[in-house]
Amino acid sequence: MASNEPKQGAVFSDDVVTAVMRHMNVDHSEDSTLICRSLGGQPDATAAHMTGIDEHGIDFGATVGGGEVALRLPWSQTLSERAQVRVEVVRMYQEACAALGIEPRAAE
Repeated sequence: MASNEPKQGAVFSDDVVTAVMRHMNVDHSEDSTLICRSLGGQPDATAAHMTGIDEHGIDFGATVGGGEVALRLPWSQTLSERAQVRVEVVRMYQEACAALGIEPRAAE
């Protein structure tokens, strides 16, 4: 099976997961850290990187106390298409900012 086709039972192909991870880890690593600090229950996280997604949630590795903690955060709903990932990540970012008392940046 080509990597641009989802595995049986999966919504997102390996190519989609890789592209989303690359984007999040290159362009939004600080956002990932805020999400992990607030929504992930790791207030002492100093860094974070996305490690995966599926239709049910997003996975992060957060640096806490010099070690890495694996986190799984559920989406607000089961996703069925790629465009929904951005909506959910933006929602998580905005919720994290609100919980931490940080002004979110303007939408890009």
